[in-house]
Amino acid sequence: MPGRFVYWMNVSLDLRIEHAVDEQGGGSWMRIGESLHHEFNARARALSLMVQGRTVYETMEGFWPAARDDASLPGYLREYGEIWTSMPKVLVSRTRTSAGHNTRVIGGDDTIGALAELRAQSEGDIGVGGATLATALLRAGLLDELLLFTHPVILGTGRPLFDGHDGPLELDLIEQAGFDEGVTLHRYAVRKASA
Repeated sequence: MPGRFVYWMNVSLDLRIEHAVDEQGGGSWMRIGESLHHEFNARARALSLMVQGRTVYETMEGFWPAARDDASLPGYLREYGEIWTSMPKVLVSRTRTSAGHNTRVIGGDDTIGALAELRAQSEGDIGVGGATLATALLRAGLLDELLLFTHPVILGTGRPLFDGHDGPLELDLIEQAGFDEGVTLHRYAVRKASA
């Protein structure tokens, strides 16, 4: 069975992923406490690999490698730093040609073809980070699941979960859970168009 692309994202109730431009996953509207981060750690550790767009990758690269060994941080944050730096990763970028931390770079004219091949040759869940990347995978019929951590806030404006997706997207709920911070998890399978 081939791998599954799973778009993992923190969202508001109105499916916004950023309120301010270039918030980079660090908006004050998010309620990421210890219990939720333990869930992030468990989910990340279960992935077979991560595929991230440049913006998400550079945000992660700017914090998690140093967090891994930062004794001033709580253990669950150091643990995520270890998970992120050790996990096999693919950076999708038109501008970068190299990356550290167990990462290879793909880009160029047939990025979607390369991602389709990666999915076919992988097993298990492949975490997808970044709206631009997730939208491209969705349009190509390669996005398999959404893993949404919904925070109890309505932002009203900001970047949406997908960039410019203009048609209905049918989903099947396959998992849900709640956390102390008031955040809910909803995991959906993307229904594939019938031939």
